[in-house]
Amino acid sequence: MTDDVLVRARDLQVHFPVRSKGLRRKVVGAVRAVDGVDLEVRRGETLGLVGESGCGKSTLGNALLRLVEPTGGTVEFDGADVTAMSRPALRALRRRAVMVFQDPYASLDPRATVGQTVAEPLQVHGLHPGARARASRVAELLELVGLDASVASRYPHEFSGGQRQRVGIARALAGEPDFVVCDEAIASLDVSVQAQVLNLLRRLQDQLGLTYLFVSHDLAAVRHVSDRIAVMYLGRVVEVGPAEQLAADPQHPYTQALLSAVPVPSPALERARRRTVLAGDVPSAAAVPSGCRFRTRCPHAFDPCPDVDPALQAVGAGQTAACHLHGVVGSREARV
Repeated sequence: MTDDVLVRARDLQVHFPVRSKGLRRKVVGAVRAVDGVDLEVRRGETLGLVGESGCGKSTLGNALLRLVEPTGGTVEFDGADVTAMSRPALRALRRRAVMVFQDPYASLDPRATVGQTVAEPLQVHGLHPGARARASRVAELLELVGLDASVASRYPHEFSGGQRQRVGIARALAGEPDFVVCDEAIASLDVSVQAQVLNLLRRLQDQLGLTYLFVSHDLAAVRHVSDRIAVMYLGRVVEVGPAEQLAADPQHPYTQALLSAVPVPSPALERARRRTVLAGDVPSAAAVPSGCRFRTRCPHAFDPCPDVDPALQAVGAGQTAACHLHGVVGSREARV
C-alpha cells in the first residue's frame, strides 16, 4: 500500500441471500448490494460516495469498517487486512475507524445523558481513566463540535436535530480516529443546518487531520465537501475523479444524468441547460443485467454493452470511468 492511501478495497462484495417462502426457506438467489468494488481513500482527503438510494453506498461504507461481513474481496486499512482481522484487532480498528450515522434521533440512546453518550467510547477503549479525566475530555469534545460543556447533563430529547448530530460527531471523535465514514450524515437535517454541519466537518478535518468517506445521495453537498467523488450504480463504482473535474466534465452517462438533475442557481442558465432524463427504473440488485449494468437505462447503449462488463479505465488526469463509450472493451482487471 502506498503511503498516501489509508483505506483500499479490492473486488469488494457484499451479497445478501434471498430465501424462498415456506418452512424450509431455501436460498434461491442473492441481493448483490456491493458487487466487485475497487476503491481507495487517501490520507487527509474527503472522498464523496454518491448514487441513488439503494445503490449500495451505505453497505459499502459499513463493509469498509467490517460492520457488515464482506462476501468476497479485501479491505485494507493502513496496510492491515481488515477482512482477516481477529476480534482484538478489530476492536482496535473500531477506535481508528468510526461512523457518523444518518439519523441523529435514532443513533443516540434516549436514556443516557449527552455526557454518558460521549464518554462511552472512552470507557470501551480504556482512554482517560477516572471519572474526572473522562468528564474533562467529554467537555473538550463537546466544545470541539460547537456545544457548551454544560449540556453534558442533558438528554437527547432536549436538543434539535443539528445539535444531536453534533453530539454524534463528538462521540465518533472520542477515540481520536483517523478515518470517519459519514453515512448520509446531513440527510435528515434542515438545509440551513446541513450547511453548518458540513462546515463543522471541514473544520474538524483541518484541525484533526481526519480522512472522510462522505456517503450521500445529494450530489451538490458531496461536491461542496469532497476532494474526489466516486459515483456508484447498482453495487458498482462507475466513475471516480477530482470533485471539480468530475462535475465540470463527467465521463459516464450516469454521472451526467445525476449532474443534470442538480439545480443551477441562475434561472436563465437553469432554463437554457439540457437535462438528461433516464428511462425506466433501477433494476433489482437481485437480478443485475448482463454486461454493463447501466445499459437498460443508458441513452448511448450499443453492441458491447449487453455482453461485456466495462472496467474502470483512465479517461483523464486522475479520472476513471467504466463505460464502453471510451473505446474500452475488456475485463474488470483495471483498478481505481
